[in-house]
Amino acid sequence: MHHRAQTDPLAGLRAPQDPPWDVYLTGTVFLDIIFTGLDSAPVRGTESWARGMGSSPGGVANMAAALSRLGLRTCLAAAFGDDHYGDYCWDALERGEGIDLGPSRTVPGWHSPVTVSMAYEGERTMVSHGHEPPPEEPAPDCPPYARAAVAALEPGKRAPWIAQAAAKGTRIFADVGWDDTGAWDLAGLTDLAHCEAFLPNAEEAMRYTRTTCPRAAARALTDHVPLAVVTLGADGAYAVDRRTGETAEVPAIEVEALDPTGAGDVFVAGFVTGTLAGWPLADRLAFAGLTAALSVQEFGGSLSAPGWSEVAAWWRRVQSVADQDPAALRRYAFLAGLLPATARPWPLRRAVPTIGFRRSA
Repeated sequence: MHHRAQTDPLAGLRAPQDPPWDVYLTGTVFLDIIFTGLDSAPVRGTESWARGMGSSPGGVANMAAALSRLGLRTCLAAAFGDDHYGDYCWDALERGEGIDLGPSRTVPGWHSPVTVSMAYEGERTMVSHGHEPPPEEPAPDCPPYARAAVAALEPGKRAPWIAQAAAKGTRIFADVGWDDTGAWDLAGLTDLAHCEAFLPNAEEAMRYTRTTCPRAAARALTDHVPLAVVTLGADGAYAVDRRTGETAEVPAIEVEALDPTGAGDVFVAGFVTGTLAGWPLADRLAFAGLTAALSVQEFGGSLSAPGWSEVAAWWRRVQSVADQDPAALRRYAFLAGLLPATARPWPLRRAVPTIGFRRSA
């Protein structure tokens, strides 16, 4: 079924001269196979049985699905294998999530990258396999014009499309992975100069800025990028906007975590949504944290991302619980005017994603 978001967060801002896409993405799509319900880590020489399992597109698909489910018009440039895994991922993203794959392509003879993820004790362990990617970059020489793009920065590597997109007026939001070189040199993140916002986790932020406090790290990062957002795990997130002088800190929402796969991508998607909609910094941070929290209650990355109906169900649920902290409720009161009126039960159960089931008529 084609997924359609119930809410368009940019409805009041759209104009005929706008770019056709709200967000442009490029990267590698993995097939994720996720095992859940493991009581502990697998032990060498033994067989472990998982109580749950599912499959979903992963990698950059996590971000693409999260953005699309929040009502943003999303365009993805990626290479897909011509095996069954690649067909499944393409179909799930294009038909299932409504993501435009116009700049993407299928590569004959290329094996789809695969990740097996095992979720236990609130954490995950992953094993991945992939062949060398095709020699041609999946990112087009001239990326399509979009309101925003999300980029994964790599130390010491420049991605030409980032500067090209920024030159067109696309707002670039960037995250970064672990620096295996151990250098942690901000000068090596050359494309950061083209970015509007940088969203590392606390450990990454402190290593890059040589600080011992995540909040100090966020402030130091604004010497290099206008807006720094540092995620603090169970402690929430902290943000500093150099242009306005605004700071914001929002605590994390406590949930029972099933699988944290893709939660960071969902956080970025929520933050991008609020930024494009023009919300205050604290509201953007709160919304990003909420969407990430809702995502970890389901397994998988892309298919666990919440849409507006999930956010609405959560909001109605928390308001109905006695003895809620009034200040905490006020923190999310901005949601009231955004959410669809249709009520759905809580907790929500989503479809179990599995390759190979025939569609019912």
